[in-house]
Amino acid sequence: MTDLNNVAQPLLTVEDLVVRYDAQPLIHQIGFKVAAGERVALVGESGCGKSTTALAIAGLLPDNADAAGRLHFEGQNLLTMTRRERRQLQGDRIGMIFQEPLTSLNPVLRIGEQIIEVLRQHRSISAREARQRAGELLERVHMPRPWQVLDEYPHLLSGGQRQRVMIAIAIACNPRLLIADEPTTALDVTTQAQILGLLDELCRDLNMGLLLITHDLGVVAEQADRVLVMHDGRILESASTDALFAAPTHPYSRGLLGASLRKDTPRHYSRERLAEIRVTPAAQGGYDFALSDTALAADVAPTNEPVRADTPLLQVHHLSKTFHRAGEPLAAVRSVDFDLWPGETLGLVGQSGCGKSTLGKILLRLVREDAGTLRFRGQDIGALTERQLKPFRRQVQMVFQDPYGSLNPRHTVGEILDSVQHLHLDLDRPARLKAAREMLDSVGLPADSLQRYPHEFSGGQRQRISIARALVLRPALIICDEPVSALDVSVQAQVLNLLVDLRQAYGLSYLFISHDLSVVRYISDRVLVMNEGQIVESGRPDDIWQAPQHPYTRSLIDAVPGRAPLTSPTPSKFTRPEPPTFPKLDLLTTT
Repeated sequence: MTDLNNVAQPLLTVEDLVVRYDAQPLIHQIGFKVAAGERVALVGESGCGKSTTALAIAGLLPDNADAAGRLHFEGQNLLTMTRRERRQLQGDRIGMIFQEPLTSLNPVLRIGEQIIEVLRQHRSISAREARQRAGELLERVHMPRPWQVLDEYPHLLSGGQRQRVMIAIAIACNPRLLIADEPTTALDVTTQAQILGLLDELCRDLNMGLLLITHDLGVVAEQADRVLVMHDGRILESASTDALFAAPTHPYSRGLLGASLRKDTPRHYSRERLAEIRVTPAAQGGYDFALSDTALAADVAPTNEPVRADTPLLQVHHLSKTFHRAGEPLAAVRSVDFDLWPGETLGLVGQSGCGKSTLGKILLRLVREDAGTLRFRGQDIGALTERQLKPFRRQVQMVFQDPYGSLNPRHTVGEILDSVQHLHLDLDRPARLKAAREMLDSVGLPADSLQRYPHEFSGGQRQRISIARALVLRPALIICDEPVSALDVSVQAQVLNLLVDLRQAYGLSYLFISHDLSVVRYISDRVLVMNEGQIVESGRPDDIWQAPQHPYTRSLIDAVPGRAPLTSPTPSKFTRPEPPTFPKLDLLTTT
């Protein structure tokens, strides 16, 4: 850890920085320092100004934005430089890793060309020398098959590999400062650990300062020397990582820590609710921050009664699915067996590409299995025609990872909720409208949401709309495919609390698919661990985390960012609850 008191000249000094978009201030006189070799984390929710701050430092603000104040980098004020002088620093002394590598990389240029472009822009070297250096850079970031990747296009690489390319481009000229904007968002836990380990290695080897922008406090706990907590364009707290996690001074910082799920704070819904941050404008300006109660209400606490269900809601036996790529077979799901009980939340974890989403699509009958049987409420649905499956589709719904992509942008929320009811329910329009209003109220959205379009809502609100769309049919099972992976910490807490409440209120079962082990540990009653299309381990969350039996499970847990827990948690109280009463579903009757 760098001691700033012994640094004669910080690498980067930000003083009274103000950024305006169309003359409206978004960043309000913030200040901080980054020393050579130091890792500073900038944390906060979406829209707080983290990325805008990074763009101001990197000189990448759009034309309708302007910055004022002082940005001193190696003794030079960046804001007084000409555009040409700033360009000389961009990609040379200051490198930047953007959040989404697929949209940041040029899809029509090979990987080698994109690295070489940066090298030849800032270094007087030949094309042959630049290609050699590009290959060495891919080796430096531990890219598999680095010399072959030089001649491949971005779409041929995985998310983690594309992020390695972005890092290779960012460090091509050995920058003194590296800005990493959400470099591990949406990556699975093992790929995330590799990327974070690589950044740490580069900081040490190159004595490079790192400004790490993230909303993942587990990443912050493991990687940062200091933390800046940001809200509404202001830095509310600045402290060493140890001090912030031990005793945060600002209520907003305490809220972020209370809402986050990390390795050092093992949590389960049966023991506590997640804290939700409530922000309200203050009378004298600024904001007031408050936290919701995390105690469990007596009427929603998980039952500890003996299991009374005789039949699982869903039974999966020897399910298999093989795809073919370039003529070669690819076994996506291999002889999978499990049961899901009424009222249970079953977690499914594993790396990207392990077969989780394919399994979810098979259960929804969006993809047909090659072998195996699938029973819902005791009835074999594997051989049913599409027409015969209509009653089943009403009972099994899905909440997708990207609510914006899964909601029709041309339809209002009212039209979205009405269309799914019109398809499956024998209700007139007034009854459908009444059900839609009740469902919006259940997920915490106002009734006037019915007249609004998806783009008018925040990410968390759009996910609530997706949940309402799934729930309005009153299904028995909801498959949640990465439903909170792209959400901020506090919004994630709200959605997870909502899912727990709705399960209790409507007698739901969930199959919760995620690569985030901390989230799965919190919300699940049992967990399945999937690797290369197979279930390699299953059990209760606390049992799996405290004593994993399979080496792959251990590798996943070890890769979770954050510090080891200080104490072992009290075991969760869950046993399978008494199943709620549902109307009999005759899957063999068509409508």
